[in-house]
Amino acid sequence: MSLQLSVDRSSPVPLYFQLSQQLEAAIERGSLTPGSLLGNEIELAGRLGLSRPTVRQAIQSLVDKGLLVRRRGVGTQVVHSQVKRPLELSSLYDDLEAAGQKPETRVLANTLVPASAEVAAALGVGEGDEVHRVERLRLTHGDPVAYLCNHLPTGLLPLDTERLEATGLYRLMRAAGITLHSARQSVGARAATAEEGERLAEPAGAPLLTMQRTTFDDTGRPVEFGSHTYRASRYSFEFQLLVRP
Repeated sequence: MSLQLSVDRSSPVPLYFQLSQQLEAAIERGSLTPGSLLGNEIELAGRLGLSRPTVRQAIQSLVDKGLLVRRRGVGTQVVHSQVKRPLELSSLYDDLEAAGQKPETRVLANTLVPASAEVAAALGVGEGDEVHRVERLRLTHGDPVAYLCNHLPTGLLPLDTERLEATGLYRLMRAAGITLHSARQSVGARAATAEEGERLAEPAGAPLLTMQRTTFDDTGRPVEFGSHTYRASRYSFEFQLLVRP
């Protein structure tokens, strides 16, 4: 690691925080790329004239944020920067690629199921009618970011598992000639259950972001109802707020 790092001992900002902020900035701007090794704590402490506990605290704060990971036999490794997603009609797959991440998809379920009352209301079908249910785990650099559960009307487009693992759902829709026009969406947050924590590599009780979205095509037809959970340590939503005249 050949970063230019320094600390200001006259500053009221704790030394560990100064170091963690510089390392985080290097990850965000790409100077520290995913997969690169941070280096030995003893060497880093010696370079900056800091104690090992101070360096360890700085590194741990970035581990807690999901930016670094300690791997046995490898060392401290850069994982990724947090994905910041604008609130617009886009897919997670496209947003990850735009952020310089490497999206990967694991299909957990791909089947036909009876529509629940919630799904039926969102898609404009009868309760109990058959709909397509797709459950996926979206990862970057081998680490899970989100669990995606989508329901779609039957016969809308081919949804074989191989294609779902190769690209994003919205890309498949566009390739099938579906023009996505608008969506109704709600965003929330809650604690992870034990099952969700295991799925997303987080402890039970860890904060998760949630999103529900009903997407419409250019004819006003509902074409997809999604219910997603995201790791708050890896993911955030960005809002642009305007002052009403």
